Amino acid sequence: MKFNRWFVRLNWITLILIYLVVIAGSFVRITGSGMGCPDWPKCFGQWVPPTDKAELPEDYKLIYSEKRRKKVEKFCNLLNSVGLSETAEKIKNDPSVYIEEDFNAGKTWTEYVNRLVGFLAGNGVLLIFLWIMLKYRKRKLVILGTVNLIVLAFQAWFGSIVVATNLVPWTITIHMLLALVIIGIQLYMIRLVAPSQQKNIQVNRTFYWLVFFIFIVTFGQMFLGTQVREEIDYLRKSGIGREGWAENFGTIFFIHRSFSWAVLVLITYMFFIKWKVRELRIIHWAFIILAIELLSGVLLAHFEMPGLVQTAHLLFASALFGVLLMALYRLKTEP
Repeated sequence: MKFNRWFVRLNWITLILIYLVVIAGSFVRITGSGMGCPDWPKCFGQWVPPTDKAELPEDYKLIYSEKRRKKVEKFCNLLNSVGLSETAEKIKNDPSVYIEEDFNAGKTWTEYVNRLVGFLAGNGVLLIFLWIMLKYRKRKLVILGTVNLIVLAFQAWFGSIVVATNLVPWTITIHMLLALVIIGIQLYMIRLVAPSQQKNIQVNRTFYWLVFFIFIVTFGQMFLGTQVREEIDYLRKSGIGREGWAENFGTIFFIHRSFSWAVLVLITYMFFIKWKVRELRIIHWAFIILAIELLSGVLLAHFEMPGLVQTAHLLFASALFGVLLMALYRLKTEP
């Protein structure tokens, strides 16, 4: 089935926007702007946020703290209803959840830009869904478009929970993993509609399972990376500087570091045995992306590097995830 070129372009543009959301979200975190807007979807009750504290009521902290308390209570009731009572109690009784930050125009607008990019990506997913329903009622596309829209809606709602709970670490991790799910679905849609991605690549079973293994490890590495980041946040809050991190890092950091080098060895091996195969250039990209990813990881671990390196680290990890997943979509084992 041939698809309209603008429909194909819309799918690519939406994928780029989803990746921009990941970048913006990382930038929000490294600048500490996550609570720049204490409410959601509006920001300080406005669609266009204020630029000066004078535009806010004097008791704005009290107002938004009370709103947060009500939303947290609803979320905790939901957790109780699904059997997560212990988690609900921890959130409800954590005093840090209810702390309101002083207004900071820079942080407010950083978070607001993040939400704008998310809004554009959401509209891209919605337009794809509507286009499918109006013109391309192919079963796979209908299912993928519907599921992606539902997951995105849930992601948007969960974003409000991340804000309401004052950035409880595990909620940030789930938020990122949901973004990866959305990327995975969007990539599969592109696989179905983009002519450049529809051709299968024949490989032997060993090579296919090697790529699959590397993909699973990469996904696990991204999860472990969020845990390492949470450890760093905790150490910083505890007043421990970079010079003391090595002594306080848990097992997760060392697993994360070791598997990174293991993945590099495996991708290097794949690169050299298949570097002449033109159809497998996607593996070449994986090799390049991972090399840059590891370099940024080394800079983060051993040097006092700016926050943008952290953003680059997450971006290239997400890009590697996408490249390997697209490779798995296209690779077919030889009969």
